[in-house]
Amino acid sequence: MSGLKQSEELRPGGVVVRVEEDRLRTGGWRTGSKPEVELAKCVDCLLCWLYCPDSAVELDGTAFKGFDYDVCKGCELCAEVCPQDAIAMVAE
Repeated sequence: MSGLKQSEELRPGGVVVRVEEDRLRTGGWRTGSKPEVELAKCVDCLLCWLYCPDSAVELDGTAFKGFDYDVCKGCELCAEVCPQDAIAMVAE
């Protein structure tokens, strides 16, 4: 059975609190490429974090820390939105 909760288990309004839910591990079926960052170019604009549909961008407070490859699917959105071209997609 999936990690989804039954409706009667949800908080009022159907709110799901992220820290209470298991993160789906999707990295085992990534597209064949993964993001790598050149930290010297990164300006911590956090657009990668904002656009990542899988919450794979890790932060250290308000600074970019890296990627959680267990949940990254290789969608390339982070590399596309990076204004400094600090993120590049590399083959697995």
